[in-house]
Amino acid sequence: MIAPARRPARRIGVYGGTFDPIHLGHLRAAEDARERLALDSVLFIPCGDPPHKVRRLAPAAHRLAMVRLAIAGNPRFRVSPLEVEREGRSYTVDTLRALRHRVPSQTRLTLLLGIDAFVEIGTWKDYRALFALADIAVWSRPAYRARALRTLLPVAARSEFCYGPNRETLRHQTGNEIHFLTVTALDVSASDIRLRLRRGASIRYLVPAAVERYIARHGLYSGRRAAS
Repeated sequence: MIAPARRPARRIGVYGGTFDPIHLGHLRAAEDARERLALDSVLFIPCGDPPHKVRRLAPAAHRLAMVRLAIAGNPRFRVSPLEVEREGRSYTVDTLRALRHRVPSQTRLTLLLGIDAFVEIGTWKDYRALFALADIAVWSRPAYRARALRTLLPVAARSEFCYGPNRETLRHQTGNEIHFLTVTALDVSASDIRLRLRRGASIRYLVPAAVERYIARHGLYSGRRAAS
């Protein structure tokens, strides 16, 4: 009797952030990573109470709603309220552990990070556990140049990694990998969008049209109190 062929493991990108607000740069970077890494889907996870942010964020319910509107046209993009619904600070390691309990054991998770966040990973809660929970994809615009990629890791974790065959990846002792990607350079930032809105300037073509309408309808970032 011939055994049935094993289905290939699903690959899910995990993209967390404040998304305050989500914009076209976020979406294009996620699409680049999905294509380059052959991800089956990208899961956007707006954070609830981020430990590293000091400014006041728009209410989490609004940020979650904007992500839903932004990704509505892409069947490979999903959104999760996991961090918004969880009480307390939003730590990536807790999110990945929770996801591990929700997906089949053979699923490969890939944490998607910008280079600025990755070089600060040594300040994150239980950061060394992240390397065993998921692959990591680190993106930059333009290409990030480093003579030795392993020097980007915290010193305490470097002995856990070796270089992949092309020296463009780092391989953890668990078999998980860190990939370094170059994504489309769109000069868009959430801070610039918030500033434009405070000044009453247009944000058209910086965010999806549905997000633009949502922001206007709820008076977000304009100085008026947003509904929670």
